[in-house]
Formats: sequence, C-alpha cells, structure tokens
Amino acid sequence: MTNESRRSGLVRLIVRLLLGAALVFAGISHLTWSRTDFSAQVPTWVPLSPDLVVVLSGFVEISLGAALLFLHRQRVRVGWMVAAFFILIFPGNIAQLTNHRNAFGLNTDLARTIRLLFQPLLVVWALWSTEAWKAYRERRHDR
Repeated sequence: MTNESRRSGLVRLIVRLLLGAALVFAGISHLTWSRTDFSAQVPTWVPLSPDLVVVLSGFVEISLGAALLFLHRQRVRVGWMVAAFFILIFPGNIAQLTNHRNAFGLNTDLARTIRLLFQPLLVVWALWSTEAWKAYRERRHDR
C-alpha cells in the first residue's frame, strides 16, 4: 500500500466518521430541540403525522450514523443505505421550499433553494467515504 493510498484511506475514514457523527447529532436533534423545525420539512402528502415522521426519521438517522461510526466492515452496504436515505428525504426539502416554510434559518425561497443543492453532495459524501461507489465500479469492471 502506497503512502498516497494510506492517506486517501485516512481521509475517507475521517470523512465517514464525520458524516456518522453528523447523522447521530441530527437524529438526536429530531427527537429533541429541532423537532418543530424538522416538522416543516414533512410533505403534506405523507399520510402520517408530521411529528411521527420526524421521530421515525430521527431514529433512522441515529442508526445510520452509528452504523457509519462502528460497522467498518459493512461500510459499503451502509454507504448505499445512507445515500438512499438522503435521496428519500429530498422531497421534504422540496416541500419546505414549495410550501414556503421557515425552519433552520431558511426563511427565503433563495435560501431554501440553495439548501436543495447540497443534498446531492450528501449522497456523494456517503458513497465516496464508504467506498460504496468504488466497490460498485470494481464489481462492474470484474464482470
């Protein structure tokens, strides 16, 4: 293993751990101090109470974050799950914009639109830091 690949592996590890910690933190905030703000992101077409959606998604975020932190051998599978989660919650970010709901300091349509642009970056972060995308490309190449 070269120094460059070791360094790259260390960077991926740190980035993965940061993402895991951020998800645990966000999940805890779903259950506590930011519950109302997260409710603003629940689309009106979801057939569950917004508070239940916030609580359930909080537990999912805590679980995914903990998996990123502690399940190193399963990191590729976890990476795909985290990326899928970020895709699944994207309609909530769109709902916050289209319903003009203020939350998290996002009190203009411009601010809510800019936030939308960061969601794909979270997907990339999950796939890159867990080497999920790399594993997929290698598997396709081996066929």
